[in-house]
This record gives sequence, C-alpha cells and structure tokens, in this order.
Amino acid sequence: MAMLPNNIFLKIIRKEIPAKVIHEDDLCLAFHDVNPQAPTHVLLIPKKEIRTHADLTDADAGVMGHLHLVAAKLAKQLGLSAGYRLVINNDEQAGQTVPHLHLHLLGGRDMTWPPG
Repeated sequence: MAMLPNNIFLKIIRKEIPAKVIHEDDLCLAFHDVNPQAPTHVLLIPKKEIRTHADLTDADAGVMGHLHLVAAKLAKQLGLSAGYRLVINNDEQAGQTVPHLHLHLLGGRDMTWPPG
C-alpha cells in the first residue's frame, strides 16, 4: 500500500473534496465517516503524511498524542460519555483501506468484541 498523492484523505486535507469536518487545526483534521459503523463514527487524520501506524517515528510522538487529545475532546462534545472506541487499522490485512494513518472514533451504541 504505497502512499498515493491523491488518496482521499489528502484530497480532504487540501479541500479538493468535501467532508463533514468537525475539527481542524495545524496538525490534524476530524470529520464524519461517510460509511459509519456506529451512530457516531469520526475519522481523525494527521495532516502530515504517515502511511501506517507502523511507519511512525519518534518525531511523530507529538502528532499522535495530539490526535488522542482531540479524540477525547470530540468524544465529550459528541456526547459519548457512556463510552467510545478508538481504532487504528494497520495496513491492508488489518482493514486499512486508505494509505494514510487515521483513528476511528466510534460510539453511540454498545460495542462488542470481537467487532462485528
């Protein structure tokens, strides 16, 4: 899964295609998933191009911490006080379909394990 300069997340970051954005700052963007797997399903993406979780370096610690803080803030804003799930899929076998690191913030229903 090579980094593609025109993957959908980069197009959203560049405002080339629309998204229902609920948070944006210098480091990241968060928007509602167009194919939600729960009543609340938000994607959080770093603006820096990082292909997968396995491609993180020490230099990415700040942006990853920031993504988690934004996820907690959004969960509170979205009324997920009963609980929520954060998911990072790493590469194709794990279900990563876009070659750009992203977090899924899921909530609004009981979550089961394994997911299904």
